[in-house]
Amino acid sequence: MPRSSPALDATDVDAVTDAVLTASRLLVAVSARSIAAAGDAITLPQFRLLVVLQTRGPLKHADLAEYLQVTPSTASRMVDRLVTVGMVDRQHSTVSRREIVLALTREGTKVVRQVTARRRKEIAKIVARMPDEVRHGLVDSLTAFAEAGGEPPASTVAPEAVWT
Repeated sequence: MPRSSPALDATDVDAVTDAVLTASRLLVAVSARSIAAAGDAITLPQFRLLVVLQTRGPLKHADLAEYLQVTPSTASRMVDRLVTVGMVDRQHSTVSRREIVLALTREGTKVVRQVTARRRKEIAKIVARMPDEVRHGLVDSLTAFAEAGGEPPASTVAPEAVWT
């Protein structure tokens, strides 16, 4: 498959940034389609909240807002909506009864699993169309990118946590 732009210096921050921006448009589109297939139950930001709870485990409101990089009031409104539809539960902390933590419900876990499976399938089709020699370096590059952004690897989530 021919490239749409001439070969650029792969160490040039601007060139890499442009390539990541272009790829991110595709990934957002894939994510949006995967979420839309789950129905009108959640938005992309709400799905991100569910994924944070899945990968990080139960969290206090303030910690969740920090991971999402939103204000606590924004996180609270998102949580309220997800509690209403049965995807997030408020629980007393095991450390202090005064603290409330947020956790995924079975329904929330199910939605994350289904959306992720759809997204994974679509991404696999795209990756399969890439030439082998280009695909080779992609894992290392994307892993380094995710680590630099503080995103835990998908493989750190125990399969039993995803499939229950």
